[in-house]
Amino acid sequence: MKAPPKIGDAAEIEFVVDATHVIDFADAQMPAVLSTPCLIGFLERTARKALSPVLNPGEQSVGVQIDVRHLAPTPQGHRVVCVARVIHVEGSLVSFQVEARDERELIARGLHKRRVVLAERFAARVQRKQTA
Repeated sequence: MKAPPKIGDAAEIEFVVDATHVIDFADAQMPAVLSTPCLIGFLERTARKALSPVLNPGEQSVGVQIDVRHLAPTPQGHRVVCVARVIHVEGSLVSFQVEARDERELIARGLHKRRVVLAERFAARVQRKQTA
């Protein structure tokens, strides 16, 4: 890292829930709402975005832990804003408070940790696993 991120550094990602973001078991009784796995993906990308300014060339960040409560449903067509805020840094491990809100309420809140890695070393590790 060029320098460790500062406590309070944050990023935001906004999206509108569309058909690719909703549960795959919607039917006449169960409305199409934002799926938890999709929401978690957006929260991870938001934390990744918060870290990107401090990364050196050849570095990436990978998610190593996530603990999120999905608190409320969000229907298709609604706007969601995800925020990731740095709350702790310990070497290459960065902890974030993450949350998401739709147009009406807080829909998710939790903790996410990412580790900064050298992409080349990470890719070599994956390659060794593939060839084993």
